[in-house]
Amino acid sequence: MIRIDNISKQFVSRSGGSVFKRAPKKIIQAVDGLSMDAPDGRITGLLGPNGAGKTTSLRMLGGLFPPDTGSIEVDAIPVATRPREALARMGTLGDAHGLYPRLSARENIVYFGRLQGMDADAANARAEELARLLDMGAILDRRAEGFSQGERMKTALARALVHDPANIVLDEPTNGLDVLATRSLREALRHLRSPAGGAKCIVFSTHIMQEVELLCEHVIVVAHGRKVAEGTVQELLDLAGERRFEDAFVKLAYPEEAAA
Repeated sequence: MIRIDNISKQFVSRSGGSVFKRAPKKIIQAVDGLSMDAPDGRITGLLGPNGAGKTTSLRMLGGLFPPDTGSIEVDAIPVATRPREALARMGTLGDAHGLYPRLSARENIVYFGRLQGMDADAANARAEELARLLDMGAILDRRAEGFSQGERMKTALARALVHDPANIVLDEPTNGLDVLATRSLREALRHLRSPAGGAKCIVFSTHIMQEVELLCEHVIVVAHGRKVAEGTVQELLDLAGERRFEDAFVKLAYPEEAAA
């Protein structure tokens, strides 16, 4: 289970200066009091436009930098004070660009398993298991150099899952994927969420409404760094008084534009 309680984050930006005059500081409120609970055995969607604060929130969840206020726990382990223990309970897929191109898919997966403390045999057995789950048999022993975006995504996801984490965090995982690769990812996530797949806690961040409708059982809508609504897709439709989810999202995230 992942619990995020009232986190906020500001950044300082400078732009428009010159060699003679330093630009004034600009405070950017990237996240503003966001709270969410993501229980085991459920796919929780974090839905919002680009710049809504989704990635910043997930980076704080991953321990890359601390929130200015609030707290984050992974299976009741505080990320701020026990980051190694918390991160060991998570598998994170930020993007599929961090593969080692000279290594095969198998070698990429096994390497990350070793970093997680697995012995070579256990990591290799897990790579085989994940290759079956993600339909990677044809690429498992190919070098990552030259992989398609879908093949890179599968390898990156397998790498994130190699240590069999209880919690899976995916940030915009379908970006650049074709229909078949997106479908394959959906099927894998549904399996991982099910009792047969370990009833994982899955957090799925996206700005693509169709993915939320097809995959997520609970949705948190964020805009301007804040949570503006949450519930099932049907509950959000009812809340907005709309029949189409896109219309409901616009009304909830941008009420001023929906009214115009």
